Amino acid sequence: MGLNDTPVSERVHIAFFGKRNAGKSSLVNAFTGQNISVVSDIKGTTTDPVFKTMELLPAGPAVIIDTPGYDDSGELGELRVQKTEQILGKTDVAVLAADSTEGLTDEDRKLTGIFAERKIPFITAFTKADLLDSIPEAGLDTVYVSAHTGLNINELKNLAAGLSCREKNSRTILGNTVSPSDIVILVIPVDEAAPKGRLILPQQMIIRELLDRNAVPVITQPETFLHTRKCLLQKPSMVITDSQAFAEVAALTPEDVTLTSFSILMADYKGILRQAVSGVKALDRLKTGDRVLISEGCTHHRQCGDIGSVKLPFLIEKFTGVSPSYTFSSGAEFPDDLSEFSVIIHCGGCMLNEREMQTRMKRAENAGIPFTNYGTAISYMNGILRRTLRFSPEISELLD
Repeated sequence: MGLNDTPVSERVHIAFFGKRNAGKSSLVNAFTGQNISVVSDIKGTTTDPVFKTMELLPAGPAVIIDTPGYDDSGELGELRVQKTEQILGKTDVAVLAADSTEGLTDEDRKLTGIFAERKIPFITAFTKADLLDSIPEAGLDTVYVSAHTGLNINELKNLAAGLSCREKNSRTILGNTVSPSDIVILVIPVDEAAPKGRLILPQQMIIRELLDRNAVPVITQPETFLHTRKCLLQKPSMVITDSQAFAEVAALTPEDVTLTSFSILMADYKGILRQAVSGVKALDRLKTGDRVLISEGCTHHRQCGDIGSVKLPFLIEKFTGVSPSYTFSSGAEFPDDLSEFSVIIHCGGCMLNEREMQTRMKRAENAGIPFTNYGTAISYMNGILRRTLRFSPEISELLD
């Protein structure tokens, strides 16, 4: 994706599900107007999820996902179904591709049950309608389509766009914390773990949001933060720092200036901050040998100063005085069995859409495992969590 493209995590995820040979891939190709999926009469042609970014008006930026058949069998088939299960965790809008010459099958009804259980809005698209003698009357969020003739493909797009607009998150990262002309200092370390020649996504997004609000972003590093603050003629209304610099930045920030981190703001934006604050006290109960899952939503080569695999474990052991055991996950990988962990510490989730972040959080909650995030955990271990939540009185009340 280019610099001007909408990040995948900020796009509505529309996924196509169904049985093998139900016509999913042909439908996806017709829906996107491109041959992104391989089409064949042989069952199980789609072996891995296929992703395509596009503009879907009036919903805007979207990710279209083709999935393997949910009725796949055998050892490899089970692995493909697992991949499809992973896609369910990030799906904002689902399209069930059901063969109109067969009608709804038990597998189709199983999928609609999963959509309902997970509160995923869905459309039932009866495929291969060109093979029917007559087209039945469609119900609500139901459409008869033909990828071969193009029948009702635009109607399907309109239905998907309508559901996408309802799902689209209208919240902003900064909420009501910043007003026009406010000065906001952004503290961004440039060390061996920083990506070369660019800023990470939360930093880019917050800078853009500050500009959109006619606020004044001032960018500096931890080493130059005090000098930067003293150079300002007007006191900043807010300081947003990388979480790993919390201790030094907090010591140099006046108490009457709002202080928080990119990670905490992203956790709030993704809808997991309340759970992160509730779960962070599990760190007080850690014992030597307890398993801690540290999970990141992005994939990158871990450097010697990596926050997840190096700095967080060091801080945990310094804070608790014990030596837990660590498991690290990244990208789309997230353990199926969470029962072995005493606490899960997740990144802010900038590379994951809101649905996937909340899916991971709910999986932890269902397993009875405390769930928190990088920024919340680091500010708690530095004794400044209440201060860093001042921007959200509703969340900070959880500490009372």
